[in-house]
Amino acid sequence: MTTLPDRRLNAYRPDLAEEALRGTVPAERYVTGTPARIAAPVAALRPRPDLAAGIDTEVLFGETVRVLDRADGWAWVKSDFDGYVGYVAETALDAGGGAATHRVAVPRTFAYTGADLRTPAAFALSIGSRLTVIGESETRGTRYLTLEGGQSVVAGHCLDIGATAGNDYVGVAARFLETPYLWGGRSGFGLDCSALVQLSMMMVGRTAPRDSDMQAAGLGRPIDRADLQRGDLVFWKGHVAIMEDDKTILHANGHTMSVAREGLDAAIERIGWLYQQPTGYRRP
Repeated sequence: MTTLPDRRLNAYRPDLAEEALRGTVPAERYVTGTPARIAAPVAALRPRPDLAAGIDTEVLFGETVRVLDRADGWAWVKSDFDGYVGYVAETALDAGGGAATHRVAVPRTFAYTGADLRTPAAFALSIGSRLTVIGESETRGTRYLTLEGGQSVVAGHCLDIGATAGNDYVGVAARFLETPYLWGGRSGFGLDCSALVQLSMMMVGRTAPRDSDMQAAGLGRPIDRADLQRGDLVFWKGHVAIMEDDKTILHANGHTMSVAREGLDAAIERIGWLYQQPTGYRRP
């Protein structure tokens, strides 16, 4: 029996597939897609073009995608960041402008209509959002970056596009404490367990797959529970947590509906009755 590629990371339908899959999956035609950029603060990526469909993941302001198809107000896209495939509203896209020069480095911030915190906020931005800055100014001692759309963002909330937020991804993860849990969420406004891992690693220049099963299968190497230390990962079926130290975890979870800190032993006992024991431990 032929095993088809993972649909989360491979774009194919009976009528259309990405060019890279030619010879691997059957389709009426194959396309390379056209580049586009996310113009909404956060864009939901869905498994089908239907607002009633659950969210698989999200793409952030300024991230780029390849558009494989457009129809009925939806775009079928593949993320350039992690390769995830799905449908976004066409209104969330633009054709792109200048190259990104900066990235939001705090969990949440605002893009203001002017270079002054007293001006109205045009929209909110999540950590990881990619910005194209065309200028800067200072108002009452606060420096602002001017975006190509004319809005202004506090400079102290941003990093140059090539810079990282240090090298401790666990410290980044701790900044999300009390952020609401959102199934499929991948932003500072709401996120799920595997997005907490992926976003935190992204901010320190490391890469991680999007979903917990992908992370459990190939992120780092397996270790024994007795060897757990800060930065290691604990996996259950459908869930992942980050070790803050050898006894404490950080995780976005449906129990508190937030990113929370919890003792590992207590979490294993609490989770066990419904999801059984951890399936593995890894050092990324």
